[in-house]
Amino acid sequence: MHIPDGFLDPKTAVAGGVVAAVGLGIAIRQVKRTFPSSRIPQMGLASAFVFAAQMLNFPVAGGTSGHLIGAVLVSVLLGPSTAVIVMSSVLILQCLMFADGGITALGANVFNMALVAPFAGYGAYRLIRGLLGKSEQIRFTAIAFASWLSTVIASIACAGQLAASGTARWVVVFPAMAGIHMLIGIGEAVITTLVVAAVTKFSPEMISNLENTQTRTGSRPLIGYGLVVALGLVLFVAPFASSWPDGLEKVAKTIGFSGAASSAAVVPSPLADYGIPGISSTAVSTVLAGVIGTLVAFLLSYVLARLVTSGTSRAGKEV
Repeated sequence: MHIPDGFLDPKTAVAGGVVAAVGLGIAIRQVKRTFPSSRIPQMGLASAFVFAAQMLNFPVAGGTSGHLIGAVLVSVLLGPSTAVIVMSSVLILQCLMFADGGITALGANVFNMALVAPFAGYGAYRLIRGLLGKSEQIRFTAIAFASWLSTVIASIACAGQLAASGTARWVVVFPAMAGIHMLIGIGEAVITTLVVAAVTKFSPEMISNLENTQTRTGSRPLIGYGLVVALGLVLFVAPFASSWPDGLEKVAKTIGFSGAASSAAVVPSPLADYGIPGISSTAVSTVLAGVIGTLVAFLLSYVLARLVTSGTSRAGKEV
């Protein structure tokens, strides 16, 4: 769902950038007030995992693929404001380093996947748990539905931006984007639920910290294992990811606006298309680029978290 350069007109791109900047600023202020500095490595791990997981496109239907967004995953484990920062850092890295998403559309992509997806999904998660209870079964049901919903709502926001830009008519692009992402959202729901279940079993305090239980925990084992898993996904799964176009690419081809994408990068990216120049083997190039990106994602989010949370030591709670 990464919008490339050329799909949005200037007014929509600027509006998306302004709204994204405001939203990110509010998230940074909230995290600075509430996020405990002891959990900073978990933000780095979340960024590394989301980056690695987004490289793993899975086939959906009709020659279309999808990939994890990860917004609800991070929101449930670390809180929605933290998810905004994590998702934004991943999207910025993907744009500048890998040419995944246009730089002129960066604000719109951040709005869709780092603001709309986390808060729509987390809101649904909290609503379901508030109405139906807090049993483990309800928790995972809520996570699955929220993950699916976050994907669909983000795709609708993307459709609105395309319609506002005159790239496609709303009555055509809305059902096309929502329809295909209803299918992609099923994959999002399954992956998110399985990952949260695994993390909850290994490190239940990541959930309890968001539910008013003050729990002291050493996160070093979790960080180590998590990085190993993220790098393992890149090493052993990324080379076999589906090459089919993702939901937005498929819709663009079907409706007929794929040619609007800019062929020349506004800002050159050193590892464009997740490849390393000079390496002839596509698989090796993809793996090396993915390993570099995963480590950079971890360090970028870790450093940003250090800057944002300096002086914060208490276990905070988001409302």
